[in-house]
Amino acid sequence: MRKDGLLFYDEYERFYDMAGKSLAFGRFCKDAFGEDFSQDGFSDMKQVERIIDLIPAGDDVHVLDIGCGNGKMLRYLQRRTGIFIHGFDYSGNAIKAAKEMSGEKADFRQGAMGETEYPPESFDVITSMDTIYFAPDMEKFLLHAIGWLKKNGVMIIFYQEGDVMPKTDGPGATILAKSLQKTGIRYESENITEETYDLLKKKRQTALRYRKDFEEEGNADWFELLLLQTDCVTGSFEQFAQKMARYIYIIRK
Repeated sequence: MRKDGLLFYDEYERFYDMAGKSLAFGRFCKDAFGEDFSQDGFSDMKQVERIIDLIPAGDDVHVLDIGCGNGKMLRYLQRRTGIFIHGFDYSGNAIKAAKEMSGEKADFRQGAMGETEYPPESFDVITSMDTIYFAPDMEKFLLHAIGWLKKNGVMIIFYQEGDVMPKTDGPGATILAKSLQKTGIRYESENITEETYDLLKKKRQTALRYRKDFEEEGNADWFELLLLQTDCVTGSFEQFAQKMARYIYIIRK
């Protein structure tokens, strides 16, 4: 895997190293999001429940998480549903942790989007939790990923605007939506911007409660990053929505 040119590669190597050692960060995630999945951004339980609603019943159900990090969310889905879990991420530190903590019915691989391969029709559900931005060619990758889905399979994409991706005029105008439209892939969308505003406010309030814990660990820089990530919610929701947006896209094969 070529590491040069990968978006935020060094930052995420440091992040997953920190996440594997910091007790403060684990407690922060559980309080802010409902469970500790080593969240860098979102993945609160309300969002994760949307994934669970899409997982079919059965003994041979396979779920792939694109950009799976250290696999904590996948393992939670497995505990809830008994699925086979699959994930890939470009972070060596993340995948090392995922493999160390995984049991049976699990496959974790280090790899980048556009380079990692799976056989056609391998998965019942594919998730992308704020990771589709990392595709070097979004249209090409979407077509590729849809090929990994089984017949009647579902792909769910969580998509944020206003930071990595530019803010547009709505869920039908995003770079992701335009890529789906160009490739002829049908999709449903849901606007969860207001829900995200409330979540970020909780994230900021929780971070402030754990400030001393981060500092005592020597992780004051990560606390400062949490505040930076949530500066956008120090004003009103109307101000937030002018600059930021968050959507869910669901693709059914």
